[in-house]
Amino acid sequence: MGALIIPPTVVQKTSLYEPISLAEMDGVKLMNRTDAKFLVPLSMLSSILDDLRPHYRLLEIEGQRMCDYQTLYFDTEDMQLYHDHQTGRFNRYKIRQRNYVQTNSSFTEVKFKNNKGRTIKTRIPIKTATPELEKDTEAFLRRQTPFEPELLKAVLWVDYTRLTLVSRTTAERLTLDLNLSFRNDHSRKTYEHLVVAEVKQDSLKHSMFMDLMKHYRLRQGSLSKYCLGVISLDSTVKKNRFKNKLKHLLKINTWAV
Repeated sequence: MGALIIPPTVVQKTSLYEPISLAEMDGVKLMNRTDAKFLVPLSMLSSILDDLRPHYRLLEIEGQRMCDYQTLYFDTEDMQLYHDHQTGRFNRYKIRQRNYVQTNSSFTEVKFKNNKGRTIKTRIPIKTATPELEKDTEAFLRRQTPFEPELLKAVLWVDYTRLTLVSRTTAERLTLDLNLSFRNDHSRKTYEHLVVAEVKQDSLKHSMFMDLMKHYRLRQGSLSKYCLGVISLDSTVKKNRFKNKLKHLLKINTWAV
């Protein structure tokens, strides 16, 4: 990953949070959940972290509160997984391999969005994320998806730094992804001034973060990192459903921090 572009004030705010360990987070894995995404200007993050601190704890791994993720997404030759998202289809999939840098662990992961709006995540451990699928991964994908692994191709890498907040009162996790960068064999696109926030709950219920988004007049908007990466690196791909969100995102990315 490249050098982090994170304001010192954000780093300072994270140091004030009460930490929570991975072991303590076992009760909020939320592998079957509802979720909601928000696009947040990085310039607002320090104030938002101040407002959230009484209500959330912050994941800490071996003294690190900002955790690096490296994710490789897969799709079919005709980009069926992307187009299922672009058209708003339910019962759709995302297929990825992810390196969790701080814990030195990697997984093949499948996310399935069903027709009730729930996200179901399954995964298996692997050695490291790679375009060449291991036999265990191929067998896992046959069990968990309708796609033949040999018809899947690596499409793009996503690198980012994540803050993971855990509610003090409900089964809720909040992830804040910064320093977002997309790359493939031909190009790279970085969103320096953007934070992708995602609220994850076992069921829809009250959330202090959702209340705060209303206060800051930031609207919920579903745009996955995979879809954002595709439209950021490929100007020819169909993106009608994402045009308004992309326009808003590009505006955010030009704001000074």
